[in-house]
Amino acid sequence: QVHLVETGGGLVQAGGSRRLSCAVSGNIFSINAMGWYRQAPGKQRELVAVLASGGSTNYGDSVKGRFTISRDNAKNTVYLQMNSLKPEDTAVYYCNTNVKLMDWSNRNYWGLGTQVTVSS
Repeated sequence: QVHLVETGGGLVQAGGSRRLSCAVSGNIFSINAMGWYRQAPGKQRELVAVLASGGSTNYGDSVKGRFTISRDNAKNTVYLQMNSLKPEDTAVYYCNTNVKLMDWSNRNYWGLGTQVTVSS
Protein backbone atom coordinates (compact mmCIF):
# COMPACT_ATOMS: atom_id res chain seq x y z
CA GLN A 1 0.00 0.00 0.00
CA VAL A 2 1.13 3.51 -0.83
CA HIS A 3 -0.25 6.47 1.04
CA LEU A 4 -0.09 10.18 0.29
CA VAL A 5 -0.85 12.67 3.05
CA GLU A 6 -1.36 16.27 2.00
CA THR A 7 -1.26 19.16 4.44
CA GLY A 8 -1.19 22.93 4.27
CA GLY A 9 -4.44 23.87 2.64
CA GLY A 10 -6.66 26.62 3.97
CA LEU A 11 -7.87 30.15 3.49
CA VAL A 12 -5.43 32.86 2.46
CA GLN A 13 -5.81 36.43 1.28
CA ALA A 14 -4.89 37.47 -2.22
CA GLY A 15 -1.22 38.33 -2.42
CA GLY A 16 -0.40 35.98 0.41
CA SER A 17 1.59 32.77 0.55
CA ARG A 18 0.93 29.18 1.48
CA ARG A 19 2.99 26.01 1.53
CA LEU A 20 1.55 22.61 0.78
CA SER A 21 3.23 19.38 1.79
CA CYS A 22 2.71 15.83 0.62
CA ALA A 23 4.34 12.88 2.34
CA VAL A 24 4.52 9.54 0.58
CA SER A 25 4.76 6.34 2.56
CA GLY A 26 4.50 2.66 1.84
CA ASN A 27 6.38 -0.25 0.38
CA ILE A 28 8.14 1.56 -2.43
CA PHE A 29 11.55 1.07 -3.98
CA SER A 30 11.96 4.59 -5.30
CA ILE A 31 10.03 7.67 -6.32
CA ASN A 32 10.14 8.57 -10.00
CA ALA A 33 8.31 11.87 -9.77
CA MET A 34 6.12 13.89 -7.45
CA GLY A 35 3.87 16.75 -8.27
CA TRP A 36 0.79 18.82 -7.71
CA TYR A 37 -2.37 19.23 -9.75
CA ARG A 38 -5.44 21.30 -8.99
CA GLN A 39 -9.09 21.31 -9.85
CA ALA A 40 -11.36 24.31 -9.50
CA PRO A 41 -15.16 23.95 -9.49
CA GLY A 42 -16.46 23.28 -12.96
CA LYS A 43 -12.99 22.93 -14.44
CA GLN A 44 -10.75 20.06 -15.40
CA ARG A 45 -7.83 19.01 -13.26
CA GLU A 46 -4.69 20.81 -14.38
CA LEU A 47 -0.98 20.56 -13.83
CA VAL A 48 0.49 22.88 -11.23
CA ALA A 49 4.04 21.57 -10.90
CA VAL A 50 5.97 18.34 -11.27
CA LEU A 51 9.42 17.43 -9.99
CA ALA A 52 11.18 14.41 -11.46
CA SER A 53 13.72 12.32 -9.58
CA GLY A 54 16.54 13.83 -11.62
CA GLY A 55 15.55 17.31 -10.49
CA SER A 56 13.82 18.59 -13.59
CA THR A 57 10.67 20.61 -13.04
CA ASN A 58 7.63 21.51 -15.06
CA TYR A 59 5.15 24.22 -14.10
CA GLY A 60 1.74 25.15 -15.36
CA ASP A 61 1.77 28.46 -17.23
CA SER A 62 -0.53 30.16 -14.75
CA VAL A 63 1.78 29.56 -11.78
CA LYS A 64 5.22 30.11 -13.31
CA GLY A 65 7.21 32.62 -11.32
CA ARG A 66 4.88 32.39 -8.34
CA PHE A 67 4.96 28.74 -7.24
CA THR A 68 7.99 26.61 -6.44
CA ILE A 69 8.09 22.86 -6.08
CA SER A 70 10.74 21.17 -3.97
CA ARG A 71 11.37 17.81 -2.40
CA ASP A 72 12.94 16.31 0.70
CA ASN A 73 14.17 12.92 -0.44
CA ALA A 74 14.91 11.73 3.08
CA LYS A 75 11.31 12.31 4.06
CA ASN A 76 9.72 11.31 0.74
CA THR A 77 7.94 14.62 0.90
CA VAL A 78 7.20 17.17 -1.79
CA TYR A 79 6.41 20.79 -1.11
CA LEU A 80 4.63 23.46 -3.08
CA GLN A 81 5.47 27.00 -2.05
CA MET A 82 2.76 29.29 -3.36
CA ASN A 83 3.43 33.02 -3.40
CA SER A 84 1.47 35.99 -4.73
CA LEU A 85 -1.70 33.98 -4.56
CA LYS A 86 -4.68 35.05 -6.62
CA PRO A 87 -8.38 34.26 -6.25
CA GLU A 88 -8.12 32.17 -9.43
CA ASP A 89 -5.71 29.87 -7.59
CA THR A 90 -8.64 28.69 -5.50
CA ALA A 91 -8.98 24.95 -6.05
CA VAL A 92 -8.54 21.55 -4.54
CA TYR A 93 -4.86 20.71 -4.81
CA TYR A 94 -3.96 17.07 -5.37
CA CYS A 95 -0.61 15.47 -4.76
CA ASN A 96 0.50 12.93 -7.34
CA THR A 97 3.40 10.53 -7.30
CA ASN A 98 4.80 7.97 -9.69
CA VAL A 99 6.75 5.32 -7.84
CA LYS A 100 8.66 2.13 -8.49
CA LEU A 101 7.34 -0.59 -6.20
CA MET A 102 9.37 -3.44 -4.73
CA ASP A 103 8.27 -5.67 -7.60
CA TRP A 104 9.81 -3.05 -9.91
CA SER A 105 6.47 -2.08 -11.39
CA ASN A 106 5.75 1.64 -11.81
CA ARG A 107 2.50 2.94 -10.39
CA ASN A 108 0.76 6.29 -10.16
CA TYR A 109 -0.98 7.42 -6.98
CA TRP A 110 -3.13 10.40 -5.98
CA GLY A 111 -3.76 12.04 -2.66
CA LEU A 112 -7.24 12.94 -1.47
CA GLY A 113 -6.69 16.62 -2.07
CA THR A 114 -6.47 19.72 0.07
CA GLN A 115 -8.57 22.83 -0.42
CA VAL A 116 -6.88 26.17 -1.00
CA THR A 117 -9.14 29.20 -1.01
CA VAL A 118 -7.81 32.64 -1.90
CA SER A 119 -10.01 35.53 -0.88
CA SER A 120 -9.96 38.82 -2.73
